[in-house]
Amino acid sequence: MIKLNFNKMKKITSSLAFILLILSACNVSKNIETPKPALPDRFRSAAPVDDTTSIADISWKNFFTDPVLQKLMDSAIAKNYDMQIALKNIEASQLLFKQVKWNYIPQVDGNAAANATRYSNNSLNGLSAAQYLGSNLVRDYSASIDISWEADIWGKIHNQSKSALAAYLQTIEAKKAIQTNIVTSVSQGYYNLLMLDAQLDIAKKNVRLNDSTLHIIRLQYDAGQVTSLAVQQAEAQEQAAVELVPQFEQNITIQENALSILAGELPGAIERHATLDSMTVPADISAGIPSSLLSRRPDVKSDELALMTANANVGITKADIYPALRITASGGVNSFKASNWFNIPASLFGVIAGSVAQPLLDHKELATKYEVAKVEREKTVLQFRQAVLNAVGEVSDALVKIEMLKAQQSIAINRVNTLHHATANADLLFKNGMANYLEVITAQSNVLQGELELASIKRDELNAVAELYQSLGGGWK
Repeated sequence: MIKLNFNKMKKITSSLAFILLILSACNVSKNIETPKPALPDRFRSAAPVDDTTSIADISWKNFFTDPVLQKLMDSAIAKNYDMQIALKNIEASQLLFKQVKWNYIPQVDGNAAANATRYSNNSLNGLSAAQYLGSNLVRDYSASIDISWEADIWGKIHNQSKSALAAYLQTIEAKKAIQTNIVTSVSQGYYNLLMLDAQLDIAKKNVRLNDSTLHIIRLQYDAGQVTSLAVQQAEAQEQAAVELVPQFEQNITIQENALSILAGELPGAIERHATLDSMTVPADISAGIPSSLLSRRPDVKSDELALMTANANVGITKADIYPALRITASGGVNSFKASNWFNIPASLFGVIAGSVAQPLLDHKELATKYEVAKVEREKTVLQFRQAVLNAVGEVSDALVKIEMLKAQQSIAINRVNTLHHATANADLLFKNGMANYLEVITAQSNVLQGELELASIKRDELNAVAELYQSLGGGWK
């Protein structure tokens, strides 16, 4: 008899599984495809070229070739805490993605229980137990396996898996984005450090130049050729240059500390051998075509994956509105006596049940969640379009920066050369009594400012190249 019951249950289960296989083909929501934003043929300020390659295709180790800079980047990528947190996020998201796959498998629980109940002598249960069992102390022993399974009729579990996959892939893109930021931040910090080194040398050189001029003016004062005003103005000019030295030394220390922390190290000095003048900008900087941003930029890819999540959430909330079919089964052994608890087949029992739950009156909560999910999906589409637009804009900005800074640097170099000649002439004329001290002081002040400005322009140009590399999606390969 027990064998027949289990055979019946097997047939019922097989029939239900066949029906569910047909119903599972239902798709209660239609996904929105990734939009294809209108993109220009080339970036603004980019020269028209037939070559579609981009500097973003170059690995960061081949793009940034300075050994000290590479060492800093290696350390930052390995030890930076933002990067380590990103790796932990990937690990956690991967575990959640693997766990969601198990939603297709029935939930199985094991249960073993033993209990004793003493009924009142004057209760109906107590009288019945005493009559049939000879005692009002009733014992019950059971061991069972319980199975529960919700049929994925409307694709709810499928959409949960898609959402988990998108979340996992987003953590990977987030890690790429952090690495591109680290590469750019380290390179720009390093370039700023080299600029400060150059400006410190310029200030010290100007101090020596002013000291030489002050010495001559003092000799002239002793000879009665100039007044004390000339000495005072020369001293003030020298003090202005001297004041810059501790200022640059302070900024160098702060920049070294910032780079050390970015590299995951305690604040300390950074040994370097390169100079700002030794750093060169690549002659051929190719940005490629704008459409390549869709596959290279981690932030754009992340927004594209967010649409995948939004589509899945719409499917999940829509499935919640429809009936849910749940199948449960339980089987095991049960007995009033411990001695025959596992007496097979007399102690065997089995139960199988199916239930359909359809929300009827839930204050429109499920329908509202579904509508909100659709609105959120529309927002995701807009965010994706905005991300693409911003990416194109960032590349265009970096390109025009590089172009204009090259022009500024050329002008600044000519200006500094002119000022050097002017300073030399003023000094020569002053020594021969053909120029006054004000002309010499003015010339020295101008050359100081010109050289400091030239160093800043060179740093800005190097930073602009790093920004272009990042905005094109380079730095994570």
